[in-house]
Amino acid sequence: MSQALMEPFSSQLNLETGVIAQAQIIRRTLSDMRTMFADRAAAERILAEEGDRLIYEVYAVPLPEEEGQILHSTTIIYPGRVGDEFHMTKGHFHEKRARAEIYVGLAGEGYLVLQSEEGEVRGVPMQRGTIAYVPPLWAHRTVNTGATPFAFLAAWPGDSGHDYGTIEQTGFARLLVNRDGQPTFVDNPHWRR
Repeated sequence: MSQALMEPFSSQLNLETGVIAQAQIIRRTLSDMRTMFADRAAAERILAEEGDRLIYEVYAVPLPEEEGQILHSTTIIYPGRVGDEFHMTKGHFHEKRARAEIYVGLAGEGYLVLQSEEGEVRGVPMQRGTIAYVPPLWAHRTVNTGATPFAFLAAWPGDSGHDYGTIEQTGFARLLVNRDGQPTFVDNPHWRR
């Protein structure tokens, strides 16, 4: 099958903030993610006392989600915690598990957290200039462990798809929390295999 000829284009990326001009913006607030954090009572308390805080934003360059395309976006995770757990993205597998992804740190600091279907967890520290590789078969999420916004650029094959449902149901087996001022992995009491 032949693919339609697409016009070349460019996007403008602010390397300091991670904002892409003219991108589609997805905003995730605490109410969107209240069940993603282990300390659900803390999430409900924050919602009641402070309101619906912004956890992260995604600036997605609009492209067809199909084979042959390279989708790309930036994500900005704002600093903060819910209980002891740092602000994070929802996390996902790719629908086509054999697809990889690359992240490039732009600002701030955090972790790329990866998990196999069997529950093996790995953490890759990230900062400005870090290039992190998400191999095929790994679920992945990012976590802001610093005091400033953590921003990164992501690129992945256009036919990868996103499976958020598995992580919404099972969670990650390990969580990244603040212990004595340091990011530390602990077992997730809500993880279901």
